[in-house]
Amino acid sequence: MPYVNVRITDDDVTPEQKSEVIKGITDVLVDVLGKSPDSTFVVIDEVNCDNWGFKGKSVTQLRKE
Repeated sequence: MPYVNVRITDDDVTPEQKSEVIKGITDVLVDVLGKSPDSTFVVIDEVNCDNWGFKGKSVTQLRKE
């Protein structure tokens, strides 16, 4: 029972794009590892850019620079 957790920033990601990500990850697990899509879970967590840090700054700050 594979469980994959994907974390992305919460800006400008459409429901269609998220569906493609879920399908793509599921397909990889089926094709490469022989997992069943019926027992494969993909969860997308969207994180606000103020709450995602890199190099000591939030993504919001980095994008302003």
